[in-house]
Parts: sequence; structure tokens; C-alpha cells
Amino acid sequence: MSSDTERLVKGGGARTSERGAATRVALLAAARETFVTSGFAESGVTDVVSRAGASVGSLYHHFSGKADLYLTLFDEFQTRQTQRTKQAVQEARAGGEGDPMRLFIAGARAYLEGCLAERELSALFLRGDGPPGFEVIMRDRLRQWAKRNAALFEGDEGALVVVLTGALAAAVSEVALSDDEDASRVLAEDVLAIVAQIRRP
Repeated sequence: MSSDTERLVKGGGARTSERGAATRVALLAAARETFVTSGFAESGVTDVVSRAGASVGSLYHHFSGKADLYLTLFDEFQTRQTQRTKQAVQEARAGGEGDPMRLFIAGARAYLEGCLAERELSALFLRGDGPPGFEVIMRDRLRQWAKRNAALFEGDEGALVVVLTGALAAAVSEVALSDDEDASRVLAEDVLAIVAQIRRP
């Protein structure tokens, strides 16, 4: 095969790959809109592909089905949330902050702000209308979050980490599910202010 032919083939492959990536993005965007509007249980694969302007075959090329779309949206949201919290903690450390509680508050504020920035999506995952077994995934994520929090406190304060993680999980739920964004912001700041007053044992 000549080098020109190879370039053409490779170029065609790149275009196919770009189209595939664009289709995947469109399907996820459509799934997000469909799930937020109708709920997971009431949404069908045909609703998603219709909204995406795609085919059922293309959906099954990229995803194993409706539950896979939902879980991918959840994983991507959690990745963004992790990035937000890590960046906030890193910035606080770079600014000279070394107190574990203040680092926790910085990360918690970033997480809550992420929930506010993506309220419809965070509410979707907290309504209890997910695929079978999703509640187990949520519990596992909460345990992972507790472990990350424990790392801030060097793993020595188990009871404190449980209290802090539980308080923030409740705040996340209230912030995400509230219909009043302004009230949610006030609540988030009030919760953080109360948490900041907790004394380490």
C-alpha cells in the first residue's frame, strides 16, 4: 500500500472515529435530557435515540443499553466532582492551609458548588429512580468519599469522618433536590459554617 493510500485510510479512520465520538456525546446528552425530563424508569431507548438523531444500532454500538447510559452519566459527573474537590483542596494547600478541617471544608464547598452547577443531573442521581442496583453503587461511592475524607485527617479520626461525610451527604441531597436555588446556596453555606465549628476529638 502506498503512503498516500495509507494516509487516506488513516484519515478515513480518524473521521470515522470522530463521528463515533460525536455520536456517543450526542447519545449521552440526549439520555441526560430524557432522564431529567421523564425519569429513568419512564424513558426508553427509542426516546434517547430520537432525541439524539441517532439509530438504535448506534446506541448499542456505544452502550449496552439504558442502564449503561445512566451509569456513564453518573461516572462522568462523579469524575467532574472529584476534579472540583481535588482542585479546591490543592488550591487551599497552595495558599498555605494545612488544617485538615479547613481543607475538608474547601473540598466540601467545591462539591456542593458542583451540585448547584449541575443541579438537574445531581438531582437525577438522588431521586431513587435509577437502574436496579444503583443504590448499591451510591453506597459504595459514599464509602469511597469517606475514605478520601479520612485521608485528609490522616485516617486517625473515624467517628469524625463518619459525622462529616454524613452531614455533607445530607446537605448534597437537600441542595440537589430543592426547587429553590438561592435557598440551596444559603443552606450549603450554613451547613459548611456549622461543620467548620465541629472540634476534632
